[in-house]
Amino acid sequence: MKKFLVACILFLYVGIASAGEEKKVTFAATVTDGVQRVEILGGDYYFEPNHIIVKKDIPVEFVVKKAPGMVPHNIVMNEPDAGMVFKIDFGKEGEVVTFTPTKAGTYAFYCDKRFLFFKSHEERGMHGEIEVTD
Repeated sequence: MKKFLVACILFLYVGIASAGEEKKVTFAATVTDGVQRVEILGGDYYFEPNHIIVKKDIPVEFVVKKAPGMVPHNIVMNEPDAGMVFKIDFGKEGEVVTFTPTKAGTYAFYCDKRFLFFKSHEERGMHGEIEVTD
């Protein structure tokens, strides 16, 4: 029992201490067959890329994948005026999100997971933005 308690404390410490560094990784979506495609990796409190550039009124397909690890993550966006509303939990396999941005601007996405009374994943750096251009 003592070893289990020590393992739990170590797991929590590593999770708290390993908050991801915030650095901007930009990706301009590639258009294939009339669809803008982007692959997003989500891991220990980061999204990569975390700044995505897409064009307005062209369908977008995100394939979101979880980096190895035990901590659950998701990707959330709630911008109905711009045609972008989704909340997808990351699984072992890639999950597909499709939408069509309808309004130019810069819009935030984030992970809304939180462990008990600790900072949320978003507060720990797991957020990004989609820049929609004309």
